[in-house]
Amino acid sequence: MPVDRLTQAQRLDAEDPLAAFRDEFVIDESDLVYFDGNSLGRLPRATRSRLRAAVDQEWGVDLVRGWDSWIGLAREVGDLLAGGLLEASPGEVTLGDSTSVNLYKLAVAACSARPGRSVIVTDDDNFPTDRYVLEGVAAARGMTLRVLPSDLDTGVTLGAVRSALDEDVALVSLSHVAYRSGAIADLAGITAAAHAAGALVLWDLCHSAGAVPVPLSSAGVDLAVGCTYKHLNAGPGAPSFLYVRRSLQSSLRQPIWGWFGQQDQFAMGPAYDPAPSVDRFLVGTPPVLGGYAALCGVQLSAAAGIDRIFAKGTALGDFAVELYDEWLASHGFALASPRSGRGAHVTLHHPAAWQISQALRDASVVPDYRTPDRLRLGFAPLYTRFVDVYEGFDRLRTIMEAESWRRFSANRSRVT
Repeated sequence: MPVDRLTQAQRLDAEDPLAAFRDEFVIDESDLVYFDGNSLGRLPRATRSRLRAAVDQEWGVDLVRGWDSWIGLAREVGDLLAGGLLEASPGEVTLGDSTSVNLYKLAVAACSARPGRSVIVTDDDNFPTDRYVLEGVAAARGMTLRVLPSDLDTGVTLGAVRSALDEDVALVSLSHVAYRSGAIADLAGITAAAHAAGALVLWDLCHSAGAVPVPLSSAGVDLAVGCTYKHLNAGPGAPSFLYVRRSLQSSLRQPIWGWFGQQDQFAMGPAYDPAPSVDRFLVGTPPVLGGYAALCGVQLSAAAGIDRIFAKGTALGDFAVELYDEWLASHGFALASPRSGRGAHVTLHHPAAWQISQALRDASVVPDYRTPDRLRLGFAPLYTRFVDVYEGFDRLRTIMEAESWRRFSANRSRVT
């Protein structure tokens, strides 16, 4: 007997322990199915109120006196991330700059800490900015960027990393969750393999922070970066965070010597003397409004709990894969994500994925398109319901049955 998928979705929503968190977000378009929270998370209601207060009172009235409360914001958010969503300790995470800038700072620091070694390892499906930054670091230092092959749909493997390691490798830098497929890398196994070869490891957590457990401490991870505007819902252009294992903090020196990384910044001293803590990886004035947005977003995710978030994200993805098998596989789609071991998105491959993505937008479903020919569907556990997955896939099925995607140009005239 065929499964009633709508009834199944409604039952799963009724049993969802995170269901109440949806009310914490601004959701004004009742008909919109939003499958792109892994690119830009929704606006939390608390953030809107907090930013209004910050603008009207702290900036508008307090003026420069507001720095009494702003000065420690980067570490406040970092400590909340460490204790609530990342397996780390207070004083190992801080907020500021962009992911690309933080990746650069930590990559240079790591390579400097391994003198005599001339190779950086990454994979060919790592996020473009990571590959570009690492390419630039290697070029500037006369090093070699060793790019190992990885499967677009199943991600980088421990075996592939092991094959790329030798005594010349200074740094291994990879993404924990693949941006295209959602495949989760073996963070602990890869970290251990790199350490056995004498290399340091730098992980990109952009698609894992706030979506999957990140065992930084137990895996002995050296360094990590991540953004706050995806699953942490801090808004467009929100600041990044970085992690440095405590035992490494005093020995690493990052390349951008700014006054917020100075041990006594307000002494305005003549020479740079880096702070003995994670603060040495800061550069300039921290982003206050973005910091407040990050704080509100992290607080929401921490209250939900990363284990419950991961469990729901997995269940949403499993339900989506079931609908793909039943409704979409016969329409020329192929599953471009692992059936297990995923982050909070599922990717489908289709030769007309770009046109289909435009047809979905026309049907009030917001997906994401990624080359080559991939439709990426993100399920944010704090506000995506099972009925949303049902509705979005039902509209996609209708588009495929009617072939209405053919009305849209195959020319990618814009980036999504």
